[in-house]
Amino acid sequence: MKLAPAPVLVFGWGNASRGDDALGPLFVERLRAALAADAGVECLDDYQLQPEHVLDLVGRRRVLFVDASIDAAAPFETMVLEAARDASFSSHAMTPRALLQAYRDVQHEEPPPCTLLAIRGERFELGQAPGEAALASLADALRWALAWLDESAVPGERYGAAGLTQAGV
Repeated sequence: MKLAPAPVLVFGWGNASRGDDALGPLFVERLRAALAADAGVECLDDYQLQPEHVLDLVGRRRVLFVDASIDAAAPFETMVLEAARDASFSSHAMTPRALLQAYRDVQHEEPPPCTLLAIRGERFELGQAPGEAALASLADALRWALAWLDESAVPGERYGAAGLTQAGV
């Protein structure tokens, strides 16, 4: 018997060895720690988006994609994503929009509603740790995400944080 996936997926990606590019995986790590174990949210992280991640979207009610961005305004920006073909599609990496298009092509249905959370980063050099400004933006993004999760809850469901504070983020 196959279990249904959690209704909400939070997917962060980035390279932990490239400074602020680690914001996506760090976000997922901290969100996992903040959520109750039975919160109805699955958290995934990876180095990059790949075609096989289409399967991670199946059966979801909502998806939050999280990545670092040098172009986002501080502390972060959000946008609703639509499926679209773009030049990023390859066998190794793709944009969230291309992933949604791949979902549409493979599943023959519209993907679940998806939002991109782009956290402002400035330092992406190999071997650097995330900068203080990026970590402050990460903390703000986590607070926003907890509110986003509460908005996506069905009546009677709540995704509360377990000890999420400014210092604990």
